[in-house]
Amino acid sequence: MEKTIAIIPARGGSKRLPNKNVKVLGNLPLLAHSINYAKNNAHIIDDIYVSTNNEEIKKIALKFKAKVIDRPEEISGDHEPTVSVLIHALQQLKDVDTVILLQPTNPFRPKKLLSEAFHKYKKSNAESLFTVSRDHKKLGKINEEKFEPFNYKIGQRSQDLEPLYYENGLLYITKASLIRNNVIFNEQSYPYIVNHRFANVDIDTEEDFDYAQYLFKKYNKNDNY
Repeated sequence: MEKTIAIIPARGGSKRLPNKNVKVLGNLPLLAHSINYAKNNAHIIDDIYVSTNNEEIKKIALKFKAKVIDRPEEISGDHEPTVSVLIHALQQLKDVDTVILLQPTNPFRPKKLLSEAFHKYKKSNAESLFTVSRDHKKLGKINEEKFEPFNYKIGQRSQDLEPLYYENGLLYITKASLIRNNVIFNEQSYPYIVNHRFANVDIDTEEDFDYAQYLFKKYNKNDNY
Protein backbone atom coordinates (compact mmCIF):
# COMPACT_ATOMS: atom_id res chain seq x y z
CA MET A 1 0.00 0.00 0.00
CA GLU A 2 1.34 3.40 -1.00
CA LYS A 3 2.17 5.82 1.80
CA THR A 4 1.29 9.51 1.50
CA ILE A 5 2.54 12.07 4.00
CA ALA A 6 2.10 15.79 4.50
CA ILE A 7 5.15 17.94 5.22
CA ILE A 8 4.71 21.44 6.62
CA PRO A 9 7.96 23.46 6.62
CA ALA A 10 7.88 26.02 9.44
CA ARG A 11 11.15 27.55 10.46
CA GLY A 12 11.70 30.17 13.11
CA GLY A 13 13.42 33.48 12.47
CA SER A 14 11.21 35.09 9.83
CA LYS A 15 12.30 38.71 9.34
CA ARG A 16 9.51 40.61 7.55
CA LEU A 17 6.87 39.28 9.93
CA PRO A 18 8.62 38.08 13.11
CA ASN A 19 7.37 34.79 14.57
CA LYS A 20 4.73 34.55 11.85
CA ASN A 21 4.28 30.78 12.08
CA VAL A 22 3.12 31.06 15.70
CA LYS A 23 1.07 34.27 15.38
CA VAL A 24 -2.56 33.70 16.27
CA LEU A 25 -4.79 33.88 13.21
CA GLY A 26 -8.44 33.72 14.13
CA ASN A 27 -8.27 31.41 17.13
CA LEU A 28 -5.26 29.28 16.19
CA PRO A 29 -1.51 29.68 15.64
CA LEU A 30 -0.86 30.14 11.92
CA LEU A 31 0.87 26.76 11.70
CA ALA A 32 -2.13 24.94 13.16
CA HIS A 33 -4.40 25.84 10.24
CA SER A 34 -2.34 23.70 7.88
CA ILE A 35 -1.99 20.88 10.42
CA ASN A 36 -5.76 20.79 10.88
CA TYR A 37 -6.32 20.81 7.14
CA ALA A 38 -4.08 17.76 6.83
CA LYS A 39 -5.89 16.03 9.72
CA ASN A 40 -9.20 16.66 7.99
CA ASN A 41 -7.85 14.76 4.98
CA ALA A 42 -6.83 11.62 6.85
CA HIS A 43 -8.42 9.52 4.09
CA ILE A 44 -5.46 10.64 1.93
CA ILE A 45 -2.69 11.54 4.36
CA ASP A 46 -1.14 8.81 6.50
CA ASP A 47 1.17 10.99 8.61
CA ILE A 48 1.70 14.73 9.17
CA TYR A 49 5.19 16.12 9.73
CA VAL A 50 6.32 19.62 10.65
CA SER A 51 9.93 20.39 9.78
CA THR A 52 11.29 23.08 12.07
CA ASN A 53 14.37 24.47 13.79
CA ASN A 54 12.33 26.25 16.47
CA GLU A 55 11.25 24.98 19.90
CA GLU A 56 8.05 27.03 20.11
CA ILE A 57 6.93 25.81 16.68
CA LYS A 58 7.81 22.27 17.72
CA LYS A 59 5.59 22.53 20.82
CA ILE A 60 2.67 23.81 18.75
CA ALA A 61 3.11 21.05 16.17
CA LEU A 62 3.07 18.37 18.88
CA LYS A 63 0.09 20.00 20.62
CA PHE A 64 -1.92 19.71 17.40
CA LYS A 65 -0.86 16.07 16.95
CA ALA A 66 1.66 16.45 14.15
CA LYS A 67 5.01 14.70 14.19
CA VAL A 68 8.17 16.80 14.20
CA ILE A 69 11.33 16.60 12.14
CA ASP A 70 14.15 18.62 13.70
CA ARG A 71 15.62 20.72 10.92
CA PRO A 72 19.35 21.54 11.00
CA GLU A 73 20.28 25.23 11.04
CA GLU A 74 22.26 24.85 7.82
CA ILE A 75 19.00 24.35 5.90
CA SER A 76 16.97 26.88 7.90
CA GLY A 77 18.18 30.13 6.34
CA ASP A 78 16.20 32.77 4.45
CA HIS A 79 17.42 31.63 1.06
CA GLU A 80 17.30 27.86 1.50
CA PRO A 81 14.99 26.27 -1.11
CA THR A 82 12.02 24.30 0.16
CA VAL A 83 13.16 21.21 -1.71
CA SER A 84 16.18 20.95 0.63
CA VAL A 85 13.80 20.74 3.58
CA LEU A 86 11.76 18.01 1.89
CA ILE A 87 14.85 16.00 0.98
CA HIS A 88 16.06 16.20 4.59
CA ALA A 89 12.65 15.05 5.83
CA LEU A 90 12.60 12.07 3.48
CA GLN A 91 16.07 11.08 4.68
CA GLN A 92 14.57 10.61 8.15
CA LEU A 93 11.60 8.54 6.93
CA LYS A 94 11.03 5.21 5.25
CA ASP A 95 8.67 3.88 2.60
CA VAL A 96 7.18 7.21 1.56
CA ASP A 97 5.64 7.26 -1.92
CA THR A 98 3.97 10.68 -2.11
CA VAL A 99 4.54 14.00 -0.37
CA ILE A 100 1.91 16.69 0.03
CA LEU A 101 3.56 20.02 0.75
CA LEU A 102 1.42 22.42 2.78
CA GLN A 103 2.98 25.81 3.41
CA PRO A 104 1.88 27.42 6.69
CA THR A 105 1.88 30.84 5.04
CA ASN A 106 -1.11 29.66 2.96
CA PRO A 107 -3.41 28.83 5.90
CA PHE A 108 -6.78 28.71 4.12
CA ARG A 109 -7.75 26.09 1.55
CA PRO A 110 -11.16 25.10 0.19
CA LYS A 111 -12.39 21.99 2.01
CA LYS A 112 -12.53 19.73 -1.03
CA LEU A 113 -9.38 21.01 -2.69
CA LEU A 114 -7.03 18.22 -1.63
CA SER A 115 -9.51 15.42 -2.38
CA GLU A 116 -10.20 16.79 -5.85
CA ALA A 117 -6.56 17.61 -6.60
CA PHE A 118 -5.33 14.22 -5.37
CA HIS A 119 -7.88 12.46 -7.59
CA LYS A 120 -6.64 14.48 -10.58
CA TYR A 121 -3.02 13.75 -9.64
CA LYS A 122 -3.68 10.01 -9.62
CA LYS A 123 -5.70 10.12 -12.82
CA SER A 124 -3.11 12.20 -14.69
CA ASN A 125 -0.19 9.85 -13.94
CA ALA A 126 1.96 12.97 -13.47
CA GLU A 127 4.89 12.86 -11.06
CA SER A 128 3.65 16.03 -9.40
CA LEU A 129 0.78 18.51 -9.23
CA PHE A 130 0.73 22.12 -8.09
CA THR A 131 -2.05 24.67 -7.74
CA VAL A 132 -2.32 27.78 -9.89
CA SER A 133 -4.77 30.66 -10.23
CA ARG A 134 -5.61 32.93 -13.12
CA ASP A 135 -4.21 36.46 -13.04
CA HIS A 136 -6.49 39.03 -14.67
CA LYS A 137 -4.03 41.92 -14.48
CA LYS A 138 -2.65 43.76 -17.48
CA LEU A 139 1.07 43.16 -17.09
CA GLY A 140 4.07 44.77 -18.73
CA LYS A 141 7.74 45.62 -18.44
CA ILE A 142 9.48 48.98 -18.09
CA ASN A 143 12.36 49.28 -20.52
CA GLU A 144 14.35 52.51 -20.81
CA GLU A 145 11.56 54.38 -18.98
CA LYS A 146 8.95 53.11 -21.42
CA PHE A 147 6.14 50.70 -20.55
CA GLU A 148 5.97 47.61 -22.76
CA PRO A 149 2.73 45.59 -22.43
CA PHE A 150 3.42 41.90 -21.87
CA ASN A 151 0.08 40.10 -22.05
CA TYR A 152 -2.11 42.61 -23.90
CA LYS A 153 -2.22 45.40 -26.45
CA ILE A 154 -2.90 48.94 -25.27
CA GLY A 155 -6.63 49.54 -25.50
CA GLN A 156 -7.50 45.84 -25.25
CA ARG A 157 -10.32 44.91 -22.86
CA SER A 158 -9.38 42.99 -19.70
CA GLN A 159 -11.89 40.24 -20.51
CA ASP A 160 -10.08 39.60 -23.80
CA LEU A 161 -6.66 38.99 -22.25
CA GLU A 162 -4.82 35.78 -23.00
CA PRO A 163 -5.16 33.68 -19.81
CA LEU A 164 -2.08 33.75 -17.59
CA TYR A 165 -1.70 31.82 -14.33
CA TYR A 166 0.43 32.13 -11.21
CA GLU A 167 1.64 29.54 -8.72
CA ASN A 168 -0.54 30.23 -5.67
CA GLY A 169 1.18 27.94 -3.13
CA LEU A 170 -1.99 26.32 -1.76
CA LEU A 171 -0.62 22.80 -2.13
CA TYR A 172 1.84 20.60 -3.99
CA ILE A 173 1.60 16.84 -4.50
CA THR A 174 4.85 15.16 -5.52
CA LYS A 175 6.28 11.67 -5.80
CA ALA A 176 9.00 11.16 -3.21
CA SER A 177 11.29 9.86 -5.94
CA LEU A 178 11.06 13.21 -7.76
CA ILE A 179 11.89 15.15 -4.59
CA ARG A 180 14.95 12.97 -4.06
CA ASN A 181 16.09 14.24 -7.47
CA ASN A 182 15.84 17.82 -6.15
CA VAL A 183 12.51 18.66 -7.81
CA ILE A 184 9.10 19.59 -6.36
CA PHE A 185 7.47 20.35 -9.70
CA ASN A 186 8.61 21.03 -13.24
CA GLU A 187 7.32 21.69 -16.77
CA GLN A 188 5.74 18.22 -16.90
CA SER A 189 3.80 18.69 -13.67
CA TYR A 190 0.02 18.99 -13.67
CA PRO A 191 -1.18 22.58 -13.03
CA TYR A 192 -4.40 22.37 -11.03
CA ILE A 193 -6.47 25.53 -11.42
CA VAL A 194 -7.96 27.06 -8.25
CA ASN A 195 -9.88 30.29 -8.66
CA HIS A 196 -10.84 31.04 -5.07
CA ARG A 197 -10.37 33.94 -2.65
CA PHE A 198 -8.08 31.77 -0.49
CA ALA A 199 -5.55 31.59 -3.33
CA ASN A 200 -4.79 35.27 -2.68
CA VAL A 201 -3.51 34.61 0.85
CA ASP A 202 0.24 34.18 1.22
CA ILE A 203 1.48 35.62 4.50
CA ASP A 204 4.85 37.37 4.49
CA THR A 205 4.02 40.83 5.84
CA GLU A 206 1.77 42.43 8.46
CA GLU A 207 -0.55 43.57 5.67
CA ASP A 208 -0.85 39.96 4.43
CA PHE A 209 -1.66 38.86 7.97
CA ASP A 210 -4.31 41.56 8.38
CA TYR A 211 -5.96 40.43 5.13
CA ALA A 212 -5.97 36.83 6.36
CA GLN A 213 -7.58 37.96 9.64
CA TYR A 214 -10.29 39.72 7.63
CA LEU A 215 -11.00 36.61 5.57
CA PHE A 216 -11.10 34.43 8.68
CA LYS A 217 -13.66 36.66 10.36
CA LYS A 218 -15.81 36.88 7.24
CA TYR A 219 -15.72 33.27 6.05
CA ASN A 220 -14.89 31.13 9.09
CA LYS A 221 -18.54 30.06 9.50
CA ASN A 222 -18.91 29.42 5.78
CA ASP A 223 -18.43 25.79 4.76
CA ASN A 224 -15.80 26.89 2.24
CA TYR A 225 -13.37 26.78 5.18
